[in-house]
Amino acid sequence: MVSVLTAAVVVGVSVVVGLLLKQSEAGTAFHTSDQVAIIVLGVLIAVGILGFARPRVDADAERIVVRNVVRTHELRWPVVEAITFPDGAAYATLQLRDDETVAVLAIQAVDGERAARAVTGLRALLAADQRR
Repeated sequence: MVSVLTAAVVVGVSVVVGLLLKQSEAGTAFHTSDQVAIIVLGVLIAVGILGFARPRVDADAERIVVRNVVRTHELRWPVVEAITFPDGAAYATLQLRDDETVAVLAIQAVDGERAARAVTGLRALLAADQRR
């Protein structure tokens, strides 16, 4: 929610600045194309802000879906070997059976106890699948 509000403020400020900016006190004149560029730049910055709010992880007994900033990974539990969150790491990681890794940006160290509970829950789902 904070990122949506931040993005909205960025767009609002860029629109106001773009519409009000015609001539500076230094005598520099801004054209309509400059005004449009300022607004478009504000929209692009807002899209970037919203992109960082995108990470999410969903898991059930069958699979785990990890949505990061750019890419989404949908994996069945048998493909996952371990869920790691080493001391000092910024985010959790899925260790896959083919020696690949997938970052889980939705579970970050700064989230403290909430991150620990999330990792514990994912590990429980992985353990339940491995027992089958």
